[in-house]
Amino acid sequence: MTAAFTPAHVVPPQVAYVQRQFARRRASVGPVRHFVRQATSGHLPADRVDDVIVCASELATNALQHTPSGRDFRVCLGFEDGVLRLEVHDAGDGSPRVREAAVEDDHGRGLFLVAALADTWGTSHRDGPGKIVWAVFRSAKSADA
Repeated sequence: MTAAFTPAHVVPPQVAYVQRQFARRRASVGPVRHFVRQATSGHLPADRVDDVIVCASELATNALQHTPSGRDFRVCLGFEDGVLRLEVHDAGDGSPRVREAAVEDDHGRGLFLVAALADTWGTSHRDGPGKIVWAVFRSAKSADA
């Protein structure tokens, strides 16, 4: 009987998925950042973890603004082969888009930051009301992102 082995150069993909529900209130943004930092540490380099945290904070803030009262929002993180996918699920209507905020505006830059920091981002439909806003991060930031 011969033993099966995996050659050293063949590494099986590492897949992990975590999610957490948050109440629709301003005080939830800090816990979102903490959750994302804890979940991403060790999966991405520190500078990319910082990018993910900023994006999670911006997407959570958007979810607070667009989710109806009494509804929660969910933050999901999926890791596979050095790529992280951040998702924020909310029950709000509409389709988010990057906008150009005026200098005097005190809001409206969140998706601009997400577009600048993530390798790619977008929206998807979900079961039930609302949408998923997602952002993808590779271990090393893409030159064309």
